[in-house]
Amino acid sequence: MDDWVALSKPHGGLADRIRRVRADLGDLDDFYRVSVAPSRHARLQRFYADELASLAAVEFGALDQQERVDYILLKKHLQRGARQLRAAREALDGFRVLLPFADAVVALCERREHVEPMDAETTARQLDGIAASVAAVAKRVRAHEVRVSKTDAYRASKVIRELRGHLEELHGFYASYDPLFDWWCATPWRAADAALADYLPLVETALAGLRDDGTGDIIGEPIGRAALLRELEAEVLAYSPEELVRIAREHFAWCEAEMRRAARELGFGDDWKRAMDEHVKTRSAPPGGQTQLVRKLAREAADYVRAHDLVTVPPVAEETIRMFMMSPTAQRVNPFFLGGPAIIVSYPTADMGYGLKQMVMRGNNRHFSKATAFHELIPGHRLQLFMAARHRSHRQLFQTPFFVEGWATYWELVLWERGDFFTSPEDRIGTLFWRMHRCARIVLSLGFHLGDVQPQECVDRLVSWVGHERATAEGEVRRWLNGDYPPLYQCGYLVGALQLHALRREALEGGMAERDLNDTLLRCGAVPPELARAAVMGTELDEEYEARWRFYAWGRSQSDSSLQ
Repeated sequence: MDDWVALSKPHGGLADRIRRVRADLGDLDDFYRVSVAPSRHARLQRFYADELASLAAVEFGALDQQERVDYILLKKHLQRGARQLRAAREALDGFRVLLPFADAVVALCERREHVEPMDAETTARQLDGIAASVAAVAKRVRAHEVRVSKTDAYRASKVIRELRGHLEELHGFYASYDPLFDWWCATPWRAADAALADYLPLVETALAGLRDDGTGDIIGEPIGRAALLRELEAEVLAYSPEELVRIAREHFAWCEAEMRRAARELGFGDDWKRAMDEHVKTRSAPPGGQTQLVRKLAREAADYVRAHDLVTVPPVAEETIRMFMMSPTAQRVNPFFLGGPAIIVSYPTADMGYGLKQMVMRGNNRHFSKATAFHELIPGHRLQLFMAARHRSHRQLFQTPFFVEGWATYWELVLWERGDFFTSPEDRIGTLFWRMHRCARIVLSLGFHLGDVQPQECVDRLVSWVGHERATAEGEVRRWLNGDYPPLYQCGYLVGALQLHALRREALEGGMAERDLNDTLLRCGAVPPELARAAVMGTELDEEYEARWRFYAWGRSQSDSSLQ
């Protein structure tokens, strides 16, 4: 065991231990920064093993309820980190053939990181070898002699980009500071950098199917059912992937019935898609007006929860909200609002073509925006992040989408249930669109990771099931699969919301005031909802705790045929 782990063991409680683990992990991750380096994997695995051994010495029975939650959170976090590290190492075998130069780059960069004596001539020879190795594998790729899946090619492209960045950092460390490096290495480094610069787009286009403009094939990294089950265990969810899909299908059917009801009020009969396409989506803010619309909607939601005593809104949380506009590049993968500390508004820019302008405006219409504004701000992410920074901030290590996104989506359910917030049929269609979107996310993202759904199918089904504009659907799927989201992130919105909504029902029936419940949840930190429930309701915990809460009441809808 590390001396520092043993030394720090007696000091402070679980909160201080978690703060130290977070800081240590940050430093180790920053120092052992080459993702494919064996030394990184070995050092981090040793860290996880030492911390788990140290944690096992804590007397669980002597802890209070909140400390027991901390213990379980930390243990699961360490176990998950060790498991994901092993999985990343195993995944490397699938695309190692595209990286014959990686070991040489790792060796150079590690010597630089440890500031070992510079042997400029040896370094020049190694850089020359890297350039030759890249050229050789590139020749094989062009000759169609290298066979890898698109997923492995996509993974390799990210590593190639990373390794090129590390070589650039090495050059910046020595160039002009070490005259022998300049004399020996300037030309070999340029050759190695140029070879990697030419190789990267070759892998991206010829093998992964990507294009420079951010279009092309949508590639993700499916993890399979066994890994999904391990992730669900880490998220403290007592459901299988198939059960979550069933929940999503059932809930979608309920949404569709409500959509038909709203469509009939607007004179479109049961044709809710026509009501949405021909009426709701046409009601957009004019050019220049979207920021004022978002500002108005944000104030409306904050005033509502305050007036109805649903949650405490600290004045500074509302006073210091900032707003930004989303760049055209970012809108390719973020077609709607983003938020949290600030709100980032999507809206067409002057240089977009007419068709794209229309799709972005339709996708960010007034009624879709009503639910998005409070999701991102108050009582959603803005209030959540504000409180997380001020209460049990050590739990920021354990951020989970089932609480982060679940909390913001929970308010969509609560405000719907109250019946006096989404009053017009247009507003009801707007928020139901998002709820159906959350259902589809579960079905499609889990289907992708189970190997049942391809990325392009996700786009097509968002259009046909939910009524997305094709441009916004493609942007959404690129964000899910090409981004840095963990595999269960897309499930977190609705599943986390349903968990919190079930806890709300349980707490209110037990006599707890609604504001007290929501304030207590915000002070728990963004932890798995089952553990938030344990903190609120005082349910029994043990040091080997496994998920057991079956929160969903089956039978909301009798049909799930809509998402076939």
